[in-house]
Amino acid sequence: MKNSFKIIAGFLITLLVVNCSTKKDAFLNRSYHSVSTKYNVLYNGEEALRIGLAQLNANYEDNYWECLPIEPLKVDELALPGMQADPDSSPQEFEKAEEKAVKAIQKHSMLIAREERNNEIDNAYLLLGKSRYYSQRFVPALEAFNFVLLNYPKADLINETKIWQAKTQVRLQNEEQAIKSLRNLLKNKSLKSNIKEDAHTVIAMAYLNLDSLQLAINHLKKAVTSANNKEQTARNLFILGQLYSEKGLKDSSNIAFQKVIDFRKAPYKYKIHAQLEKAKNTTNKLDTEETLVVLKKLVKDRDNRPFLDELYYRIGIIEQESNTDNAISYFKKSLQSNSKRNLQKELSYEALGNLYFDKAEFLVAGAYYDSILNITKSENTKRVRRLVRNRNNLIEIILYENGAKINDSILNIVAMSEEDRIAFFNAHIEKLKAEEEKLTNKKTNKTDLFNPNVTKAETGQGSGKWYFYNIQAVGFGEQEFRRIWGNRPLEDNWRLKDKSHANLGNKQNIEQISAEIDNSEKFELAYYLDKIPSEKVKIDSIVNDRNTAYFKLGIIYKEQFKELDLAKNKFEKLIAFNPDLVLLIPAKYHLYKIYESQNNEKAVSLKNDIIANYPTSKYAKIILNPNEVLANDEINSTESEYAAIYYEYEAEKFESVIEKSNLAIKNFHGEPIVAKLELLKAYAIGKTKGLGAFREALEFVALNYPNTEEAKKALEVIETIKLKL
Repeated sequence: MKNSFKIIAGFLITLLVVNCSTKKDAFLNRSYHSVSTKYNVLYNGEEALRIGLAQLNANYEDNYWECLPIEPLKVDELALPGMQADPDSSPQEFEKAEEKAVKAIQKHSMLIAREERNNEIDNAYLLLGKSRYYSQRFVPALEAFNFVLLNYPKADLINETKIWQAKTQVRLQNEEQAIKSLRNLLKNKSLKSNIKEDAHTVIAMAYLNLDSLQLAINHLKKAVTSANNKEQTARNLFILGQLYSEKGLKDSSNIAFQKVIDFRKAPYKYKIHAQLEKAKNTTNKLDTEETLVVLKKLVKDRDNRPFLDELYYRIGIIEQESNTDNAISYFKKSLQSNSKRNLQKELSYEALGNLYFDKAEFLVAGAYYDSILNITKSENTKRVRRLVRNRNNLIEIILYENGAKINDSILNIVAMSEEDRIAFFNAHIEKLKAEEEKLTNKKTNKTDLFNPNVTKAETGQGSGKWYFYNIQAVGFGEQEFRRIWGNRPLEDNWRLKDKSHANLGNKQNIEQISAEIDNSEKFELAYYLDKIPSEKVKIDSIVNDRNTAYFKLGIIYKEQFKELDLAKNKFEKLIAFNPDLVLLIPAKYHLYKIYESQNNEKAVSLKNDIIANYPTSKYAKIILNPNEVLANDEINSTESEYAAIYYEYEAEKFESVIEKSNLAIKNFHGEPIVAKLELLKAYAIGKTKGLGAFREALEFVALNYPNTEEAKKALEVIETIKLKL
């Protein structure tokens, strides 16, 4: 019995060894290696490829604001010579798939008499090429596909391999060769529908790379006639709609998007974005009203929660044509939807900033532009560069509006009687106490909410195992936070105390005075009263700063933003303050020019006032003889004055430069030459008083003339000084 078992085992082993040979062209050999290749090595390799593709698709995010790529594969740019390439971020499963393909070829290839006897080896080469393709190693991938076409012309998957070869050529920017080979393939009348679909898709992909939109459209239309690949068909239809829209064919675009919506097996992301794209194509009031109804219905659908930011934004875009307030509300809802899509947030911030800019609420507009610049990851795009320019144009407005508001607040308090001040600050302190109590109650309620097992008595004793269940621990943590950071609002970048958009709301005057108050002193009346300036010199300085801010705001609104009503308001208030003649006369002149442009009868009285009361001023001369004065006095006077001071700087007469610059700055107040004079004075200060004083003078230039070339130069020099101090 034992001998029989040994004989049978030996026979089976011998048979197995004989059949494992790749050099013998026998039925058993071919069958063994074919089955082993297909159901063992290739199965595992294809499974790894499938998992890798799933990971790749999960990490890929389409940008629906641009025309979608036909194949959703992000390809890293090739590194230039001498530059480090991007690290390989492709899933490791592609490497595993490649290993399995190589193993299948090495162990199971039966190349006998220059002919492959294992009919699964061509599949192994195809898997090898695919894994290399998705790893973005396109040249080795092309080699694998070419090997199949050259050595296995009768392979079952030869047509699929030709398509993959063409796709790889497109990735290698050899679009003409890809188009030529696929056109030859399409001449075969017996092709299966899925092969035709894939071939037309790849040809469209090549034509898009060549910017031949119409040819790409033609092949996409042929590709969507069948729907073997539901995902790709939906994507092709969506891209078709985008291309029609780009060509201005709104009706054809809407038909394509409607097909996506009606396509039952299309992924939902394409359906919802097709609705949004159709909303972009509205051309008349009736279409707009119908679109609004559809979008608002989509908002109510719970399944659309992941897309609320885009839906609200699109509704806001439509509403802003007729109702600005509604549009602002929807844009804010878009931001509140907690989307992780940064680009959508940027667009919503931008829309709000533009609306507030158009409403001449420049401080608020600047805050929204700041929000974009804080989150954007595409600083070099044309859109962001334009936003930076707009934001820079608002720097001076924000600076002077904040300065005017603060100084107005301080001067209002200075003008109060002692009794009024006490009443004012007491009211503020009571308000702070109420807010503190409200915050404490809110914390207590939250603690009870999060820990339903803790009774009120237990809560009062500060019990609870988790930190946020323990009132004493929470209270201590809050006190420690306030000790270190002070009172900070719940907002982005809360660590930055001095932000250009800090004064957006209608804050009370006292909040500016108490910004630096310690937590223990904010309820003490004496602290506030001691902060009120009483020295005449200091009050006069505040008055001068306030008047200067109003004048510069009037100039900016009038000359830069053409907001004549805002400029008029600033000049009228300034004149009511009865400032020095250095500001009063130019303010009256600019107000006269505004009234004149608006055909306001007040222009005549202001004109007569300037001529009668300030006959020797240059503004009276401009009114009486504008052409001559502008040509000779306005240009030559300022430039010659600057040139004379500059020559003294070159002669190293630095004290004289400082003195004459101060005088010229007063004489040419509000004119572009002032920034140059300030910078020249800063250099003279640096020569006489050292680096510390030089840096302070440069910072003054950068702060007060931020939108000028002089400010940029000052900032450059400051950076150099920092290295020396």
